[in-house]
Amino acid sequence: MMGTTTPSSVPVLASVARTPIGRFRGALQDVSAVDLGAVAIRGALERLPTAVSPQRAFLANVVQAGNGQNPARAALHRAGLPLTVPATTLNDVCLASLTAVGVSASMIRSGELDCVLVGGFESMSRTPHAVRIRGAKPYGDAELTDLLAHDGLTCSLSGEGMGTMTDVVNARLGIGRREQDEIAAASHERAQRAMVDGTLAREQVECAGLDRDEGIRPETTVTGLGLLRPAFTAEGTITAGNASQMSDAGAAGVMMSAGYARRHAITPLVEVVGHRTVSGPDTSLHTKPSAAAKALLQQHGMGVRDVDVWEINEAFASVVIASIDDLGIDLAHVNVNGGAIALGHPLAASGFRILATLALTMVDRQLEYGVATMCGGGGQGGAVLLRLTPGAV
Repeated sequence: MMGTTTPSSVPVLASVARTPIGRFRGALQDVSAVDLGAVAIRGALERLPTAVSPQRAFLANVVQAGNGQNPARAALHRAGLPLTVPATTLNDVCLASLTAVGVSASMIRSGELDCVLVGGFESMSRTPHAVRIRGAKPYGDAELTDLLAHDGLTCSLSGEGMGTMTDVVNARLGIGRREQDEIAAASHERAQRAMVDGTLAREQVECAGLDRDEGIRPETTVTGLGLLRPAFTAEGTITAGNASQMSDAGAAGVMMSAGYARRHAITPLVEVVGHRTVSGPDTSLHTKPSAAAKALLQQHGMGVRDVDVWEINEAFASVVIASIDDLGIDLAHVNVNGGAIALGHPLAASGFRILATLALTMVDRQLEYGVATMCGGGGQGGAVLLRLTPGAV
């Protein structure tokens, strides 16, 4: 475990905050993606015991159309940061806010930066439609493109929708309907428990009058889920109940060097040990989280058994099933406070959301190592390894 003599350049996560996750076209539908990000950024800064001066921001946003130039810059400004703080918007689909953590950790470790804002934000409710008429349609009707589907939920390499593609691979891997529904029911049960006991509230800051995640359905059962129709293919096993929900949210945190934390009398939550992205050999999603986690652990001379708790993003229940099987781990140690099936999957916010959940779970339960890992459109996977900071509360 990281001790009090931690080298000054070690990257640490000092605070986390997120908005409650709003259902698609729900309570947060009138809040822009940029404003969701700003709320989370302010929340993360306000949770620090002393004021800090971020030198840079890396923030994720996937469906950027209509959000203006460099949405990260706009979110930073609306959060009240000075115009002298540079901001960069990242987009490798669902992985983007984990990538923000990885980029920031590398720059802190190199000594280039001491304090960085990280995270992501998405309003899936407010994504626009587009019409391609510039110079091409002088007369007649024009077809609208749903940019949420086109830029957010369709593989740019294969042209397949994420759900349809995943359903096909489910059949190839022999992943059945009931086991997916069991994962989904467990997600709602765990999320409901974490909401009732106040665990999820530790992550959240109120936004537009919403003070709890909107997607949790405590009445969810395997039997009830079994009555739902396939969502993507006629004989498929993916339904609206065992796939993640489209959602709106912002999530952000403050990363810094261990030396900066000491100088500002801040006890960090966790050390960011490392980050890894993997890709291919195909565009499927199922084992990309496990592949990223394995590569990351190997890079740091560790094995799966060294990890105490996991967050595997529930893009689809079958992704969790395939990755758990590939890693050889027990569901009891995965997504212990529920996942995206119950809470929602607001694309660019999701990576940092699972990281925030993981960090606070490690602190609450005093667990030494945790991994947050997920799949991303185009057949990529991303993972971050965390280590508990002694004295974190």
